[in-house]
Amino acid sequence: MNDENDGFFYHPLENIEDTEVFETAIDRRVFNRKLSNDRPYTYWTLELYDQENGIRGGGGLGVLAADTRRIAELTGVPFVLITPFYPSETRQVWEDGQIVDQHIPVNYENYGFLKIDDVFIKCSGDLCRLEVIEKKFKNTRIIAITEPNFGELYSGLSGSDHRLYQEVSLGFGGYQALKLLGLKPATMQLNEVATFFAALVRLDELVSNGMDFYEAMVYTRKHTLYTNHTLVQAAEAEFSIEQFERFVFPNLKSRPVKKWLKDKFVDGKIKLSAVTIEIAELRSGVSKLHARVANYYDIAGQKVKFRAITNGIDMKKWVLPQTMKFYHDEGILDEYDLPTPNFAERLRALNSDAILGFKEIGRGVLNSELSTRPDQNGEILSFENNEIIFDFKRRFVDYKRPQLPFRDIARLRNILEPLNAHYILAGRVHTGDSRMEKVLYDILEKVSSDDYLKTHVHYIADYDEKLAFALSVGSNVAINVPIVGLEACGTSWEKDVANLNLLISTHDGGVADGSTSSYLNVHGLSEDEEALELYLRMEEAGAAWQNKFDLETLLVGQLTDFLPIVSGSRMLKDYLDLLLPE
Repeated sequence: MNDENDGFFYHPLENIEDTEVFETAIDRRVFNRKLSNDRPYTYWTLELYDQENGIRGGGGLGVLAADTRRIAELTGVPFVLITPFYPSETRQVWEDGQIVDQHIPVNYENYGFLKIDDVFIKCSGDLCRLEVIEKKFKNTRIIAITEPNFGELYSGLSGSDHRLYQEVSLGFGGYQALKLLGLKPATMQLNEVATFFAALVRLDELVSNGMDFYEAMVYTRKHTLYTNHTLVQAAEAEFSIEQFERFVFPNLKSRPVKKWLKDKFVDGKIKLSAVTIEIAELRSGVSKLHARVANYYDIAGQKVKFRAITNGIDMKKWVLPQTMKFYHDEGILDEYDLPTPNFAERLRALNSDAILGFKEIGRGVLNSELSTRPDQNGEILSFENNEIIFDFKRRFVDYKRPQLPFRDIARLRNILEPLNAHYILAGRVHTGDSRMEKVLYDILEKVSSDDYLKTHVHYIADYDEKLAFALSVGSNVAINVPIVGLEACGTSWEKDVANLNLLISTHDGGVADGSTSSYLNVHGLSEDEEALELYLRMEEAGAAWQNKFDLETLLVGQLTDFLPIVSGSRMLKDYLDLLLPE
């Protein structure tokens, strides 16, 4: 075996002598992991949503990736995030009564990334050059793969050549980038199946450097975590063996690895989940419910079990600073943003005066953000502190049901009008999703036909991180009504809870980690029943914002149940416990 390569790729963790041990006290527990800046925790994702660093994702998966990197920074965990840098991004504007996509070029140099070098992969008979760029932080870094024709996030159909090229570039190019920088991954977290190729190339390196295939597979599996964010394997796209002959097999050096991979094709097709499940011994779902109901099977037809590690958020990023100061000053959160042992008792300090004070500050943040974002009528919005705002802010997809509150326009008006309340609708429609575009247009057509609602229901285009934060801190009531069983976790609701919004939700995703009594629960045997429940919960929420005792009771109840769940530091500690048990 080649000593140089062996030194890079194969070190049983218990035998590493040059590992710096990081010990960080968190909630009387200890981060005590065999990680170092040269041998970090590696996190692979096709999507990163980090506008501060010039990378704009498509939704919650990318936001989660950015949050995980920042939480690692907070807790002192050596951490490397590997992702593509897409040279173009999509913005959405509302023009002449319809959504219009704008494609904006992005330059990584404007966001502090430095070019390290080039790496090469083989694709369709050509040698493709990929740039390796990097941005360093204290104990974390972002390494990105890019090239001028890389395209946008999720460009092309999910089973297309271009999508496979992007995924292969991340895996093979990203792994070369680690080697180029002298980094030895202690662990690999694969954020969805699109990152499978990173683990594949690790296996290929081990075998091509002389390790027995089965020994290499055991080692790779032991130190690889596959984190699943979707519920149904059947919905996943497939790739053909012909596509792999052009984009994957030419980049593999080991004959046994090629044979292993070819044997995984069924009728000339392959689902990446099937091989990701085999190459990763550790598998996690992103909420308790998700881990129970995710419907995935291995090559042998056996149902796969997932460990539940519920998503959390970077609270410093997503919670109003004044509210965070209160949490820390009152001993509700510790220095790592984990709930203290007696946080529930200390939440009694949260009274209505404090709540209204934070909401007044948040309302100013929201008005500032809306000053450059006209609604569907071209109006610039500004809300008084005493105006109640309901909002729906999440991806505009069918199972999240943005249309549910609009089933009965008269009932909705009768809820909002006595309160002089407003309803803000914000969420990106995926490019090419004509069905959800029609849903949005139908909602706005209904709204425009009602004299009250047309000035009190507002659609804000180009939903992004900044608008998400402004609505979380400046609204009063959050609507989260996915079809039960279809939401993996969701994190928008977590930001709402931490920012003292009343949560109206179905018992789905991460919300189902808690009790139905801790928030305003929507349930029913049919969608008609759920709509009626939703209207009742909206009436309760509106009344609570006019009654100090009810407001305190509901918000303290939400935080008592959910604050430990939404903590991103808790999430990262759970991942470390799974990957590197003490």
